[in-house]
Amino acid sequence: MRNLFLLAAAVPILFYGVAAPAWAGDPIPSPARQSELDYMLRQDCGSCHGMTFKGGLGSPLLPEQLEGKSEDALADVVLDGIPGTPMPPWRSLLTQPEARWMIARLRRGLDQ
Repeated sequence: MRNLFLLAAAVPILFYGVAAPAWAGDPIPSPARQSELDYMLRQDCGSCHGMTFKGGLGSPLLPEQLEGKSEDALADVVLDGIPGTPMPPWRSLLTQPEARWMIARLRRGLDQ
């Protein structure tokens, strides 16, 4: 039983290379899904927010621009979009834990 506890504690470090994020209670996407989410970030999000995430049609998504913004507020924007703007809702393609995983990925910087 102790080994299972140690493994559970190590999983966030193995997948993220850092200590568990604030939303550590969320299920961690599988490695295959993480690859899909990373691709979505680079291609779908990058098509509006700029391929280097420095901004474009959408605002910049660099770690410094996300600093101080709540996980819940950012997840709501990803999942529900922003009415009256080009930011579409992604709820039909993403779960809340997946949106939070993507936000954590952007907070670290995609090249980290």
